[in-house]
Amino acid sequence: MISEARCTICRSYLDLEDLFCSNCGTENPTGVDSTGLGTDVNVSKTMQQASAMSFRCDQCGASMSYDASAKSLRCPFCGSAKMTSRPNARTLKPTGVVPFQIPHTQVESLLREWLSQGFWKPGDASQSSVISTVTQVYVPFWVFSATTETAWTADSSSVPMGARGNWRPLTGTHSGQYDGVLVGASGTLTPQEVHEIAPFDLAQSVAPETLDLDNVIVEEFRVPRRDARMNAAALVESYEAGQSQQSIPGTVRNLRVNVRIQNMRSVPLLLPIWIMVYQYREKPYRVLVNGQTGEVYGTAPFSYAKLTGVIAAMFIGMLIIIVIAALIAASQ
Repeated sequence: MISEARCTICRSYLDLEDLFCSNCGTENPTGVDSTGLGTDVNVSKTMQQASAMSFRCDQCGASMSYDASAKSLRCPFCGSAKMTSRPNARTLKPTGVVPFQIPHTQVESLLREWLSQGFWKPGDASQSSVISTVTQVYVPFWVFSATTETAWTADSSSVPMGARGNWRPLTGTHSGQYDGVLVGASGTLTPQEVHEIAPFDLAQSVAPETLDLDNVIVEEFRVPRRDARMNAAALVESYEAGQSQQSIPGTVRNLRVNVRIQNMRSVPLLLPIWIMVYQYREKPYRVLVNGQTGEVYGTAPFSYAKLTGVIAAMFIGMLIIIVIAALIAASQ
């Protein structure tokens, strides 16, 4: 839950446990640290819930609540069966959940289609790969929104006719509104995986109470809000740099941006992801499938035979060019 308190300086929303504004550092006179631990439980108690089926993977460290009807436990992220029960664990309660739209029956075809694409994958990857596991997981994310005021300076190659030099200095401002900025709260997925598996249609989220989350795997929030805010601010600043560059004519160099982020707020959501493990020639690979859109991202086998063929073709091409050049030189 986000309080309605705002920073007196930059007007960003303040969390109940904030002692200082995460955006500008101004002291929050109403802030209360509910735990003092500074970890993933460092959130307001009104946002916490008990997890009766909580387990932690001893191999990769992922924490999740499991399907209550599951007969055996295996980590969907690394495949390890070494799981430690956490019966008294408390976890962050999400404010919304985006339901799965891609059924289990469609996931395998999406994987095999993805394996058949791309020049550097082996030609038999799609047909020869053996799927080991397909697991439905609700993965935690922080979803941020904010407004920005940006001042920028840069050099542009677009110079007036008759001007001396090839560059001219420019300055400008830009105002932005950002919604749906995703920051992964998973303890296992990498920022690259989070970026590649997006986007999600967050407007389709529903209240957690409307879904049966007791009979599915739900990864617990491992990244606290205050850490996620720093990542969100960095993302927003990079977006603003890109927006500023687009407004500058010609080639741009020495771009500098000063971004003021205001009204930053966030909500914790669970997003649907299929986690798959497949084997190609007895080597395992992990793939993620966006459970709402079907977007696929993961690791794939590399065809060294194709690489050898390309190198050989380039070598033969160079030889042909050398021979032709020698024949032309001899004829003259």
